[in-house]
Amino acid sequence: MPSPSSPVYKIDKFIVPVAARDEFMSRVGVIRDMLQAMPGCRQNLVLQQVAGPGAFNVVTFVEWKDAEALENAKAAVTARYKDMNFNPQEFIARLGVTADIANYGACA
Repeated sequence: MPSPSSPVYKIDKFIVPVAARDEFMSRVGVIRDMLQAMPGCRQNLVLQQVAGPGAFNVVTFVEWKDAEALENAKAAVTARYKDMNFNPQEFIARLGVTADIANYGACA
């Protein structure tokens, strides 16, 4: 298990139906910009599958300085979503997106 001061990687993978792609990618861009401005965000990528047999066609990858930076960002994002009246689970369900959302730490 990584130490509390080790970087944390939030890697979210999505299967996005073609019909939902534009709306989904627009929202992902808003979220990317929000996260990029937060303290402790070291790297923030949105990736689209260009080849290969994998099921997930969109991946977001955010490297956080440590677990505390990630937790602070989560709290800030939750508050911002509330202000925006945005529910990510409802958004994903409405668009028919399948999501695999997790945090990762580097292996020794």
